Amino acid sequence: MSTFTAPKGTYDLLPTTNSAVYQAIRDRLSAPLRRAGYGYVETPVFEDLKLFSRGVGESTDIVTKEMFTLAKRGDEELALRPEGTASVVRATLQASLHKLGNLPVKLWYSGNFYRYERPQAGRYRQFSQVGAEALGAEDPALDAELIILADDAFRSLGLRNYALLVNSLGDKQCRPVYRAALQEFLRTLVLDEDTRRRAEINPLRVLDDKRENVQVQLADAPRLRDYLCEDCKAYDEKVRELLTAAGIAFEDAPNLVRGLDYYTRTTFEFVHNGLGAQSAIGGGGRYDGLSEMLGGPALPSVGWGLGVDRTFLAMEAEGIALDLPATTSVYAVALGEEAKNVLFTKVTELRRAGVATDLAFGVKSIKNAMKSANRSGARFALIAGDRDLAEGVVQLKDMESGEQTPVALEALVPTLKEKQL
Repeated sequence: MSTFTAPKGTYDLLPTTNSAVYQAIRDRLSAPLRRAGYGYVETPVFEDLKLFSRGVGESTDIVTKEMFTLAKRGDEELALRPEGTASVVRATLQASLHKLGNLPVKLWYSGNFYRYERPQAGRYRQFSQVGAEALGAEDPALDAELIILADDAFRSLGLRNYALLVNSLGDKQCRPVYRAALQEFLRTLVLDEDTRRRAEINPLRVLDDKRENVQVQLADAPRLRDYLCEDCKAYDEKVRELLTAAGIAFEDAPNLVRGLDYYTRTTFEFVHNGLGAQSAIGGGGRYDGLSEMLGGPALPSVGWGLGVDRTFLAMEAEGIALDLPATTSVYAVALGEEAKNVLFTKVTELRRAGVATDLAFGVKSIKNAMKSANRSGARFALIAGDRDLAEGVVQLKDMESGEQTPVALEALVPTLKEKQL
């Protein structure tokens, strides 16, 4: 056993456990995006600290308590990315993607993110997401599109026991009026000093407080929906109308603000009833002012992030097992050094022909080699000894039926390709 273990709040993905399932989840979550014209983007795992403090919000728990900052080098203050949107907007502005003529700029990404949180089931210090951002268009159809694509992604994995929560946070015209009303209400409550400070900086964040003693006091809080301007009301109604037309069920969630300061208008969250306290499996919303906060032009945008780890736990809760193909289709077993040389060449040919093939390495008896073939999950085993080579054949064994037939060496590759491996 190693002297070292994975850091607290992280885990290893291994072929013997769930790495293939995680790969499949990432693929299924991103497939609807690829079909809808979203292009792949990859950004650094660390960025300028100010990118997140300015974009995510200095009053958020993410920035004040959860961000991993790196040792200072020169004048640079760097941090591991706690979320993906700010980095994608930064990359878009830096590369001037918004000036290429096609708006919105539609991008998707997949990767790990980092927050210093108390580790528990469904909450890790390194977590994986698939995300999508559509930048440069203020259109309720775009908000609806992204929500529908997320719902399609979850359903493609077989998930059913989740709910979609939807809210509108208003815009720079109507939200200040609500903010003032909410602050006035919060000043009448019995809150601890940290929460009072948060209420003065960004009172909407208090609505997201999960503590029961706070939630009880918020029962009579003014509702943002009652303060929306006519434009925001019409925008919100159109998003909901489009979701309904697409057969997407959703619930009104007047206290849904999510954990980031940059959201405006549409905000949404997917929650699963099998995950306990950490019920969110994905969410997002519209963030029309973020580009300007980062020094760019006005670039109204909308996006989401779906949790790969949380989605895996949700699938476990529903008892969903993906039907994944075996990583190996053919397993070659050589009886002798000369046979191994020949099979090594054939294994290379099969791989180049697109057939997933492995070879028994090391000194193994035929019994142990066949056990390895069984464990590999291969459909066929190739077995060759001196007598087989003298006859110019190898033995092809069907691992399901046990049937074994000789196949000429020169016909091996086309024979296995015909079997659609």
